[in-house]
Amino acid sequence: MSGLPAGTSVSVFPLRTHDGAACNGFLYWRGQPQTAICIMHPREFLATHYLIPDLVAAGFAVFTQTSRSVGNDLRLEHEVALLDVAAGLNQLRNLDFEKIVLLGNSGGASLYTFYNQQALLAPAARLDRTPGGRPVKLKDAELPEPDGLAYVSPHPGQGIILLNCIDGSVTDEADAFSVDPDIDPLSPANGFAEPPENAKYDADFVDRYQTAQRTRVAKLDAIAHDLIKTRMAARKKYKANGHEHDRRIGAHTPVMTIWRTAADLRYFDLSLDPSDRKYGSVWGQDPYQSNYGNVGFARFCSPKSWLSTWSGLSSNAEMAKTAPSVEQPSILISYSGDNTVYPSDSVAIFEALGSSDKVQHRVRGDHHGHALVEGEEPGRIEVGRLLTDWLAERFPAGED
Repeated sequence: MSGLPAGTSVSVFPLRTHDGAACNGFLYWRGQPQTAICIMHPREFLATHYLIPDLVAAGFAVFTQTSRSVGNDLRLEHEVALLDVAAGLNQLRNLDFEKIVLLGNSGGASLYTFYNQQALLAPAARLDRTPGGRPVKLKDAELPEPDGLAYVSPHPGQGIILLNCIDGSVTDEADAFSVDPDIDPLSPANGFAEPPENAKYDADFVDRYQTAQRTRVAKLDAIAHDLIKTRMAARKKYKANGHEHDRRIGAHTPVMTIWRTAADLRYFDLSLDPSDRKYGSVWGQDPYQSNYGNVGFARFCSPKSWLSTWSGLSSNAEMAKTAPSVEQPSILISYSGDNTVYPSDSVAIFEALGSSDKVQHRVRGDHHGHALVEGEEPGRIEVGRLLTDWLAERFPAGED
């Protein structure tokens, strides 16, 4: 984050959620702003987000907050995280802001849009359990409705991202090196090429690979459900018979280790969903290091967090499911060189938004708004201009 405008104040708010969890909020403002712009990600700490200075300079307050699961895939269930979002918005309502706009950047987009969907429902119609069966107190929670939604490099949901980038050639979840050679995305026989060359996958391979990806996610869903079922059955048995063995099994919370989740064919074949992006993933250009390394999407998670967050077949936090709920003014800004969100993703998200007042822009830059070539203005600067102009046309700013 570049320097804050002169006179900017920052306040920290300890937040308590409807179900008693703790998270934190950070409010940036100067003067007397009337509209607060919220920035949040379900897993990341965004208190120094790059758009904060531009938004504050334009007369808006900016509220960033953590979730209870920041940096922790082991616990993250999106349905529960909605209560974290609500805690932040209730704090802003208590501070008497006239308008609240949710700014969803990357994974924050699917979180905020899921929140919006549930907030606009009658309380009785809201979800009461996560996909893994955990009860969640959305029906009796106060979920303030946002007045607008803004999106910057939004992706279609963490589950859909993983569905597109999980390595479909894995044949054994217990063996990180297992591979079906007929659908190995890193095999030259299937069209792969090392950088700086561009891979060339034919349509038949793409179809077979995508089918294998869905099959693998379905298998992981089955594993997650089985682990949950085993634990819950043991807890029930222990209550009935008091056996120590059942108590141990019921107390054990297994962790799923999911290898090779950086193998979207679009990482290596730039002719698929063409854009200004460079070869490779958000993790780097080395396909082996990204796909086999210990850092990556969904590497370690609980069965419940897998089903709620990372499963493209089970997660509720998918833009295709939730974007039609957006009836408020909305703006979507995508980056032309994004190697996480592709042009087809941005088009689909924008078309799915239910609002009649929506605009779309495409700006040169990578997923984080950095310049694509040396000496070029970073895309995040243009995004700041577009975003503040849009906000100024629709929402009251403040006075210095």
